Amino acid sequence: MNKDYMLKMRPKIPGVSCPSPARGGGSEAGGWEVRPGGMFVQKRSKDSRTHVPNIKVNVKYGSSYHEIILSSQASFGELKKMLGGATGLHPQDQKLIFKDKERDSKAFLDVAGVKDGSKILLIEDELSKERRCVESRKNATMEKASNDIASIRFEVDKLAKQVTAIELEINGGKRVEDIVLLNMIESFMIQLIKLDAISADGDVKLQRRTQVKRVQKYIEILDVVKVRNPSICKVQLQQQQKMYKGQLPSFQEQRKQGSLNFTTNKVQMKWETF
Repeated sequence: MNKDYMLKMRPKIPGVSCPSPARGGGSEAGGWEVRPGGMFVQKRSKDSRTHVPNIKVNVKYGSSYHEIILSSQASFGELKKMLGGATGLHPQDQKLIFKDKERDSKAFLDVAGVKDGSKILLIEDELSKERRCVESRKNATMEKASNDIASIRFEVDKLAKQVTAIELEINGGKRVEDIVLLNMIESFMIQLIKLDAISADGDVKLQRRTQVKRVQKYIEILDVVKVRNPSICKVQLQQQQKMYKGQLPSFQEQRKQGSLNFTTNKVQMKWETF
């Protein structure tokens, strides 16, 4: 839609005279401008912020007074931050009362009617302080739980390497002492008990669940490996076979030697009879 047309069709406000648009099709004239939506408003200065004056407000906190100098267009939240350094009170624990009404942190001083020399009352918000303390303790608990889980994960990683080594030995036909397998299972059970004692929420709870599944998996692997572990009798038999291999004569040699001895004994018996 043509801007000149919008300017012509703009509503006439009683008591307000709006100048006509400048020649050459411009949309700004005499300090007025057209917003993108078609609204005709007074032109804003780009550097208007630099001309905003500072004001001094008197803030009472308990029996003490604090003079704070800040921009007249600042928010009550900005004032709270400045008061935090002066009073040591956290901004979230502050209540600012102006004209018998608590002011929101997002509200602006000039809009609320705060002027140079205005008096504001500061009160500590006990409920907010308590909530913040509870939140702080909760965060500290979650941080400790996360560190504990990281420590357990480190121990599980070391035990997992030992499980892999044991599997390779048993798959290769070697026997692993039962006490070694039992100690490994006990070590995993200890880590499982530690994980069960950790109280966590959100992402930390998910980390704990992941480690619990890892520990349970390795315990199941050790149970299977324990069944496949060669028995003592089988290992001893294999060792004896290796020890005597090459030392005992073959079956044919034993047979020949036995036949020869039998013949010699028979001839000797006949000779004695003769």
